[in-house]
Amino acid sequence: MDALLDLLLGPLSYPFMVRGLLAAATVGVVCATVGTYVVLRGMAFFGDALAHAILPGVAVGYLLGGGAQEPLFWWGMLTAVLTSVGIGALSKGEQIKEDTAIGVIFAGMFALGITLISTVRSYTVDLTHFLFGNVLGVSQRDLWLTAIFGGIVILVIVAFYKEFLVLSFDPILASTLRLPAGLLHYLLLVLIAIAIVVSLQTVGVALMVAMLVTPAATAYLLTRRLPTMMLTGAAIGAISAVSGLYFSYYVNVASGAAIVLVCTAIFVLAFLLAPGRGTLWKYLRWVNN
Repeated sequence: MDALLDLLLGPLSYPFMVRGLLAAATVGVVCATVGTYVVLRGMAFFGDALAHAILPGVAVGYLLGGGAQEPLFWWGMLTAVLTSVGIGALSKGEQIKEDTAIGVIFAGMFALGITLISTVRSYTVDLTHFLFGNVLGVSQRDLWLTAIFGGIVILVIVAFYKEFLVLSFDPILASTLRLPAGLLHYLLLVLIAIAIVVSLQTVGVALMVAMLVTPAATAYLLTRRLPTMMLTGAAIGAISAVSGLYFSYYVNVASGAAIVLVCTAIFVLAFLLAPGRGTLWKYLRWVNN
């Protein structure tokens, strides 16, 4: 028992680990909550594209801020919001489909980001953390920004829960009830953008889509009720983030990758063992029949 307590409490003696754990848990909850709608509406490609498309904002923030973290956050936020709205506007017409609009903007913005980053001689060192995460480098100010914007995302989702529910499951009913479907769609895109930006320092651009999709997809295997799915996904996201950070601390591996690996492992277990829906249960029913 003493050994287990030392294992759990040992990392907490370091302030950077406490901040990292709080930030990671917050990101896990926020991403899983927003990710519920991403999974239900088949928007995983949008999340992945948006995570990569904010690279120009990160690069501009780095160039203007001299490597400081805060400008990276604000420029990344601005780029994410504008890109999400731009994708929504471009796909609104009948000329091109949404996935095509996402692909075009994603490729163009990512190329612009790489071009800007390549002008910085030390970019391989300074910006690598934004590609793969640097949760152990979270400052007190970063933690407050994560908590504030993450809280805003959760509050908006709670406030518009019924509207998002109707829009996700029955667009015809949403039209009948005269809900502002277009405005709600743009609002959801902006919420996804904010969730991505607050998560960047935790898991980075390359792994962002995993935190947005995997916990929600795992919850989808375990329940079909939306409120339960959100709560289950949030719990899985938080547990994955904290467990992954402990794993990275003791095994000395990249924190963002460790968090995503734990999250993926939980998904695989659910895929195999989910009561009534898991692959193993389906196999046993097939054998018994």
